[in-house]
Amino acid sequence: MTKSSVLGYPRIGADREWKKALEAFWSGQLQEDELHSRLQEIRLNHLRQQQAKGIDLIPVNDFSYYDHILDTAVMFGIVPKRFAYSGGVVPLSVYYGIARGTKDAAASEMTKWFNTNYHYIVPELNDASPALTENKPLTAYLEAKEKLGIEGKPVIVGPLTFLKLSKGYTESETDGWLDKLLPLYTQVLQELADAGVQWVQVDEPALVTKLHAEDIQHLNKIYRTFAEAVPGLNILLQTYFESVEHYNDIIALPVQGIGLDFVHGLEGNLQSIQTFGFPADKVLGAGIIDGRGIWKASLQDKLTLLQTLTSFVTTQRLIVQSSCSLLHVPVTATRETKLPAKLIDALAFAEEKLDEIVILTQALRKPDAVVFATIHEAEQKLQALQHSEDRNRKAVQEAVATIRVQEPNRSHPFAQRYVAQQDKWQLPLFPTTTIGSFPQSSEVRKARQQWRKNELSNEQYASFIRDQIDRWIHIQEDIGIDVLVHGEFERTDMVEFFGEKLAGFAFTQYGWVQSYGSRCVKPPIIYGDVEFTNEMTVAETKYAQSKTNRPVKGMLTGPITIMNWSFVREDIERETIAYQLAYALRQEVEALEKAGIGMIQVDEPAVREGLPLKQDQQANYLDWAVKAFRITTCTVQETTQIHTHMCYCEFHDMIDSIEAMDADVISIETSRSHGELIHSFEENTYELGIGLGVYDIHSPRVPSVEEMSSMIDRALRVLDPKLFWINPDCGLKTRGQQETVASLQNMVDATRIARAKHTAAAVSN
Repeated sequence: MTKSSVLGYPRIGADREWKKALEAFWSGQLQEDELHSRLQEIRLNHLRQQQAKGIDLIPVNDFSYYDHILDTAVMFGIVPKRFAYSGGVVPLSVYYGIARGTKDAAASEMTKWFNTNYHYIVPELNDASPALTENKPLTAYLEAKEKLGIEGKPVIVGPLTFLKLSKGYTESETDGWLDKLLPLYTQVLQELADAGVQWVQVDEPALVTKLHAEDIQHLNKIYRTFAEAVPGLNILLQTYFESVEHYNDIIALPVQGIGLDFVHGLEGNLQSIQTFGFPADKVLGAGIIDGRGIWKASLQDKLTLLQTLTSFVTTQRLIVQSSCSLLHVPVTATRETKLPAKLIDALAFAEEKLDEIVILTQALRKPDAVVFATIHEAEQKLQALQHSEDRNRKAVQEAVATIRVQEPNRSHPFAQRYVAQQDKWQLPLFPTTTIGSFPQSSEVRKARQQWRKNELSNEQYASFIRDQIDRWIHIQEDIGIDVLVHGEFERTDMVEFFGEKLAGFAFTQYGWVQSYGSRCVKPPIIYGDVEFTNEMTVAETKYAQSKTNRPVKGMLTGPITIMNWSFVREDIERETIAYQLAYALRQEVEALEKAGIGMIQVDEPAVREGLPLKQDQQANYLDWAVKAFRITTCTVQETTQIHTHMCYCEFHDMIDSIEAMDADVISIETSRSHGELIHSFEENTYELGIGLGVYDIHSPRVPSVEEMSSMIDRALRVLDPKLFWINPDCGLKTRGQQETVASLQNMVDATRIARAKHTAAAVSN
């Protein structure tokens, strides 16, 4: 009989109870036993929800106290030496120390989970001596069975993926690490089998990335070892986020089931099954409900897909499931009361996706009139949004159709623009600037809340913002910064701020998702054609410029970053959404220029986050991402200086695309990887203006003048001095005023030293 399942459930709770419990514990307001108690109740509620909805194979061990990759590392005793771990079950103090750092030890690196907006903690193997500290999947299985009578499906990250996501070893050491880890994995699986577990989900998302012959050898070694050690245990080898590479090798592995993504990997996985078939002795986990998107599925289309799959696998060997963990979507749409009805009717968060999975499972098992009525009703609700005015703004569609076939070029090449801009601005050698935002104090946040609650009038709030701008313009001038910013005190979030001012966006009340640790974000929803309606940033920027004789940069978030940090519609290509955003932002750029703002920064920190996992799709994405940026900025005069900001993004892999953006100045977040980036410039040339972040804003410490001077000196060995800018590596919104002023003063002092050195060297030559 066809079964239903999901690959994981959101941890945070409908009211972010999980986040609140963690932060209360970190601040000392909650004792450890109270934390365990609260998190257990949250965890059991999630299981009850899935049980009540009728999910057959409910995942356990998908819950985490911070991050599931960190959980896997500490389960195997892989703890960096600087945390003074001495063996046994890893204490919470050490666990959170790895994730967040301690007074004496830096946190482990955090990076993106494949191509999602979730971040995981990178395991540090180095000279670790792994040992099984506790069988977390077994504990989760027994808890669900004893507390709720649920025969759970334990989830564990597979060995190949775990190694590929780790650092501190070389490729030549992979076999040695497998020899260390496989006995521990085997012990976990044996104990699960002894406890009566029927199915174990072993997550191997690395199988959708580029694999080499050695990877296939390692896969065979891993799963032959498991098959020999636990022949009676059903292993579901689970992949997601794309179609698998080396399909024939993977379906030949000695496992009882294979999970494939038929949403984001639909074309590739379906083609593989249609071409090569599917093993008659294996179960197919069909991931057909999108675990990353927030739209209701076309249930009729999904049922048709499932019926196609039954040509290759019997319904008895089919599991209807989510395409990936539901970790990436909000918990429930039932509490969203302020959205338009046509939009609410089209949303499916985690709870609603459970209903979709169950309905489709019933349609395969024993369809009846109720099932088909539900499928028909869902289709009608989707069509109501599709035919709405919001998705049919003809003026926007016609404008985008025109600009997408044009080449968005500046009126003059960079070399000519550089001369014109130097003549206009008369900037000194190594101009100093910041990335845009300044500290948002409790006073700023309080004023914004009062304004949103109508406790402050629009004029009172505007007056408050002007006072903040006044203060920080004076601070910047006193420090000696060359190019100023207004500080962004009116902005909560760099995407939300613009989304609230553009047509085609909607904002949820409770649509939170986990980004990393307890950090939750509430992404905007791009549900209609994006349209510019009114000026968004001109008033504050123009006011700031009126208070100083130094140039003030206008500050915008770029089209690709807005898109990648939002939930986007599925009825049109992402490329089209990017061009709609670019066209709207272009109108804001033009408004800033018309208001006398001659330096405009269009930030694109998230360009690389949208990079497809498949290498053969990456060049096309980068082409239209660059084009969207150029559409935004191409119409300005040659004397208008376009800046952009990007986070460190394996610069050497993207240098051609970054240069093709044709920004006059790019600042790059590099302080944590400064040496790696400088090495990229030793191998590549970059002929536009560039600022490498000379200090890390993510830490409250104030770096010394000597530290920053060292970074500047190294950069100048490989970069053209006349094109080099000096700045922090990111915005300063989260920092305090005292540390911000002190750090910026040291930055300006280090710049003066660099100018003196360069002048002396020029004279001596």
